[in-house]
Amino acid sequence: MDLDVHSLSNVLDTTDARLRAETGPARMWPSGFGALDEVLSGGLRGGNLILLSGAQGLGKTTMAVQMARNAARSGRQVLYFTYEHDPQNILERVLALEIGELNDPQGANLVRIRQAFEGVDHGTGGLTDRLVDVKGAIPALQKMVNYTDRFHVHRSSGNVTNMQVITNAVEQVWRQFGEAPMVVVDYLQKVKEDSSDIEAERVTVVVENLKDLSLDAKIPVLAIVAADKDGLETGKRLRAQHLRGSTALAYEADVLLMLAHKYQIIARHHLVFDAGQAERFKDWAVLSVEKNRNGRDGVDLEFRKRFDQSRYEEDGHLVVEKLVDERLYVE
Repeated sequence: MDLDVHSLSNVLDTTDARLRAETGPARMWPSGFGALDEVLSGGLRGGNLILLSGAQGLGKTTMAVQMARNAARSGRQVLYFTYEHDPQNILERVLALEIGELNDPQGANLVRIRQAFEGVDHGTGGLTDRLVDVKGAIPALQKMVNYTDRFHVHRSSGNVTNMQVITNAVEQVWRQFGEAPMVVVDYLQKVKEDSSDIEAERVTVVVENLKDLSLDAKIPVLAIVAADKDGLETGKRLRAQHLRGSTALAYEADVLLMLAHKYQIIARHHLVFDAGQAERFKDWAVLSVEKNRNGRDGVDLEFRKRFDQSRYEEDGHLVVEKLVDERLYVE
């Protein structure tokens, strides 16, 4: 009997049994960004592939780490595959955002935290001893203790970490903790794939496998995706066609999120009488929900950047100004 064939009667029974056994919405992982969770009908959904893209310097890793932290803080297991940062860097980012959320204007920033972690601050003793003088660090560490055992980091390599390694790591966390983890891949084009010398074909295999992983494990898979050269240089807003490697990226994704500098895409008439507005807009990033199989798409949200604290302010909202496809300011 083909186990991949399911009658709707069987699906009804399975769904009923699952809902009776669950104490909460097990298929939903909160991103923690309220305006985004509302558009996504509750958060990051199990069985969904979510792609996050944007130009360099827009905080894609910052947002992905923050979403992972929020999911772990909510009680969920998270597995973060980092191809460009080591686990200590991820820890530094999480500590910085926790300090930032204490709302202490004198709280330490990411630079100060890294000095303590790297032992270049002229302090002595272990990490806790060195963090005593880092304002806000100890209360932040106390908050982190509540979820750090649910936030797992895999130091990935483009030479080694392929889909089999990713799947094995997911299964390891699943067996150990009794729950399949939300997966974050930072970033998708770095996943090792040797099936072809053509990047588009390799990316197609990876994105299809990540989609299968999300469906089989009933977890959200959030993957950062690089943009192609044309998307970065044309002076246009990044769109689905600018994702690097394959049209399968846009096709396979259940949710497609695109980051942009607000000051680059604001309509000119907002600046006519006050050119200084451009400076204020630089503090904000626009997160566009370009594709959403679970609800509304074509939605532009904005979140204030606090990159000195490795975070976004999470109380974002809909963009009220008119946006344009062509950038007014090209970096």
